[in-house]
Parts: sequence; structure tokens; C-alpha cells
Amino acid sequence: MSVLSIVGKSSDLIEYVEDRPGNDLRYSVDASKIQKELGRRPRYEFSETLRDTVGWCVGNRKWWEPLADERTLNAAPWKLKWK
Repeated sequence: MSVLSIVGKSSDLIEYVEDRPGNDLRYSVDASKIQKELGRRPRYEFSETLRDTVGWCVGNRKWWEPLADERTLNAAPWKLKWK
């Protein structure tokens, strides 16, 4: 499940951009050790929490829209001169 599928949009909207400086080439999370040794399990399912988060964002545009501008939405914000 992706954010685009939750809001009913096509994956054609994905725009690939250059990696940021210091970007990890691979993200790998393995929680099997903590699950095995401590019995720790996630409290929430990722897909359900993602759906809830996207729902909040859709319902609270007045909160986040003022934060979205040309700088924060730029494909390479690290290249900009910030004041």
C-alpha cells in the first residue's frame, strides 16, 4: 500500500529526483532479534497507520499547507540558499 493508492492516484505521479548528499544507498530494518529476544511486537500495523496518517493530512490541510512552499517542495532543497 502506498500514499498514492490511499488517495486514489496513479503511480504515474511519482517523480524520481537525485539522491540527497549523504543518502543511504540501502535501508534495511530487521526487527527479528528484538521480537525473538524480548517478545516485542509492533503495536500498530504499518498499512493501517499509514492510512490513518494520510487521512489526517487530507483532513487537516489548513495545518500543513502554510508550511508547503517552493523551498520545502523543491526536488533538491539542499541546493537552495536558505535565509
